[in-house]
Amino acid sequence: MVLGVGTDVVAVARVKDALLRHPRLRDRLFTEGEREACFRLRDPYPSCAARFAAKEAFLKALGTGWGEGIRWREVEVVGRPGTRPRIAVHGRAAEIFARAGGSAIHLTMSHDAGVALATCVIEGPAAAAL
Repeated sequence: MVLGVGTDVVAVARVKDALLRHPRLRDRLFTEGEREACFRLRDPYPSCAARFAAKEAFLKALGTGWGEGIRWREVEVVGRPGTRPRIAVHGRAAEIFARAGGSAIHLTMSHDAGVALATCVIEGPAAAAL
């Protein structure tokens, strides 16, 4: 059963500008694995923006936003090149996901024409409700 759906869209330039203005923001927003995946690319910023949108989309699907004490790096986009991306949750995000009865997270991300988009669907048993 679908427990929640979230979508987020972000301008790549907005994420790029923020990361260039505040270099420590990279470490605050992204895990080591996410930074490696993005910054090995010739232009890392569309991938950074897509991951940013994915984290926002997950929290919208979860129904909490950032107000439940979840940190940015507790929601991690993982996956190797050529495979579909997925979300791994850690710490407080994992606790809230489990408490909500979540059993699966589906993610899709894309970027084009200066915009990044992500949609997240959270599944769980029919008895669970967010």
